[in-house]
Amino acid sequence: QVQLVESGGGLVQPGGSLTLSCAASETRFIIDAMGWYRQAPGRQRDLVATIISGDSTNYADSVRGRFTISRDNAKNTVWLQMNSLKPEDTAVYYCHAAVRTSLFSTPKNYWGQGTQVTVSS
Repeated sequence: QVQLVESGGGLVQPGGSLTLSCAASETRFIIDAMGWYRQAPGRQRDLVATIISGDSTNYADSVRGRFTISRDNAKNTVWLQMNSLKPEDTAVYYCHAAVRTSLFSTPKNYWGQGTQVTVSS
């Protein structure tokens, strides 16, 4: 089973920066995509950013230009650099990975436990 280990959450003031990281425990499988989702209290879990093969990226409109997702394929690690943070960015951030055991298998979804990001004065 693949485990996603997240780190980097914490408390930051508005306008500040924070970097999240997520590492997959199994590196011998094929990870088609990795990304970050977030869930604020009373709200659904929403996409923040994803990165796929060829390092193509996708961002939520609310974070585009402020957040940057990057990936180290050799380490099966993904980072989320968050700049110009706003109070509305406060949420639990979840790492996600779509993983295949072979080129011909069906991808499965894996989730991290979540890391709290709080943006407040």
